[in-house]
Amino acid sequence: MTESIFKVSFHGVRGSIPSPLTPPEVEEKLLRACQVAQPENLKDESAIQDFVKGLPVELRGTFGGNSSCVSMEVNGECLIFDAGSGIRLLGQELMGCEFGRGQGKASLFFSHTHWDHILGIPFFLPFYIKGNKFTIHSPLSDIRERLEGQQKSEYFPIPFSIYESDIDFVVLEDKTEHMIGDIKITWKGMYHPGQCYAYRVDCGGKSVVYATDAEYKKLGSGDLKPAVEFFKDADLLIFDSMYTFSEGLEKEDWGHSSTFIGVDLAVEANVKQIAFFHHEPTYSDFKLVDIFRQTEKYLKLVAPKQDLKMFLSYEGLTIDLHQE
Repeated sequence: MTESIFKVSFHGVRGSIPSPLTPPEVEEKLLRACQVAQPENLKDESAIQDFVKGLPVELRGTFGGNSSCVSMEVNGECLIFDAGSGIRLLGQELMGCEFGRGQGKASLFFSHTHWDHILGIPFFLPFYIKGNKFTIHSPLSDIRERLEGQQKSEYFPIPFSIYESDIDFVVLEDKTEHMIGDIKITWKGMYHPGQCYAYRVDCGGKSVVYATDAEYKKLGSGDLKPAVEFFKDADLLIFDSMYTFSEGLEKEDWGHSSTFIGVDLAVEANVKQIAFFHHEPTYSDFKLVDIFRQTEKYLKLVAPKQDLKMFLSYEGLTIDLHQE
């Protein structure tokens, strides 16, 4: 019997625009790391390596500055959700396997076509390799025209037609679910300017919901019921938590949410894990951690007995659902 595989990897976790670290931010990380170091941590190279590896993400590295891209390896199938600048990193990784030999196959799903979710496409190297096969999925009937339009000569020096790989398009508009082998994919329209879709992936008794770029304008139980039903019992919910709760109230109709609302929805839907995602580009790694600590207190306040695992998504993180 073939072993079931369900792994989720994060390649871009920022929202709106790529936001690389600035020199002052790098300096702050170094200063904070030095402040917690003890003499025994620096006695030799091995001790230094152990010390650095033991530091939290916000000190030893970064949550990341690339915009949205998440991949899933599910029973031999490669699923990619959105193509922000993070897909460039994913492409480099894939070039080291069958995609570099023109023997790769993957399915791409787009939540919507705001620029932070599509700007990485021209830098996705596997598209340039003859023999690779890709299928692009979206409920948007004009998804091909939108992606081709991004690469008109006014905006980019090479056209979409230059890619050597085989790229097909599947419009999900008139369907309620889509099967890829034994993987079931469903989707739901969310409130976001220009329309956005959340996706749910179910396979082998495990489920992941990718719900980026969504605002929950009304917070009554009846208003949240459709989202709760879509998230129900998910093993992992990838949730747009771009703003603090108060900032989200100030930026009504901008189409984003907060960690607090994510907790409310996850608790109500009996979600097992929630990955906070689509981080605000102006928030430093340290501010993200501060928001997360406030969110931990909020969970203890509203649902002290709830066994909900929470974490901040970061570039390079992989979750193996069969080891959770």
